[in-house]
Amino acid sequence: MKITVQSIRFNADKKLLEFIQKKADKLDTFYDQIISGEVYLRLENVEDEANKITEIKLTLPGSQLFCKEQCKTFEEGTDLAIECLRKQIDKYKQKKTTAAAAAKKATMLAAAEEF
Repeated sequence: MKITVQSIRFNADKKLLEFIQKKADKLDTFYDQIISGEVYLRLENVEDEANKITEIKLTLPGSQLFCKEQCKTFEEGTDLAIECLRKQIDKYKQKKTTAAAAAKKATMLAAAEEF
């Protein structure tokens, strides 16, 4: 899967980029039709320690999934966002298989009525 990472208000180091790519590649094991992914890393100007925001957007055939996490580190935010997206992928796949089964059933009923 092709991942693009954009760091806003700072320069991300190579180690962080490799970590994000490794975690995002694990999503391919749950759904192999992911087209691309975009990761946005931002530093917020707030007094709170949890000032690092990780946003991940996945493009799937006919759909997009999005997750945003705010944590103390970008690694922690990436882990939470990937887990959130994994759950969304599971729901997407379940919804897609249910729709396919309903369409198949409707086709079979229509074919049975013709005879």
